[in-house]
Amino acid sequence: QVDLVESGGGSVQAGGSLRLSCTASEYTISTGFMAWFRQAPGKEREPVAGIYVGGGSRYVADPVKGRFTISQDYAKLTVYLQMDSLMPEDTAMYYCAARNSGGSRWAETGVYRYWGQGTQVTVSS
Repeated sequence: QVDLVESGGGSVQAGGSLRLSCTASEYTISTGFMAWFRQAPGKEREPVAGIYVGGGSRYVADPVKGRFTISQDYAKLTVYLQMDSLMPEDTAMYYCAARNSGGSRWAETGVYRYWGQGTQVTVSS
């Protein structure tokens, strides 16, 4: 299986920035798709952004559009989530997800085979 490890979470003031990283343990997702989801206490897990491994189309959910950017370093099997202009509403556990192929229905949790353990992001007002 593919192991995903997230890092980069932390606590910041509103308006600040963080960059999350997600690194895959194997090259089995070299033609696949990776995404970021988040889950706040008492809420369902929601999509944040997604990207085709190796390049191609990228997707960003409306609540973070214009503030978050997803990117990748293919050689390192790493996907990044640059988060700027953070707001308290962004506070959540952020999870990395991956699948071996495709990108259809990227915003649905059920299409992903692999998940990381999450990294906490806390934004204070």
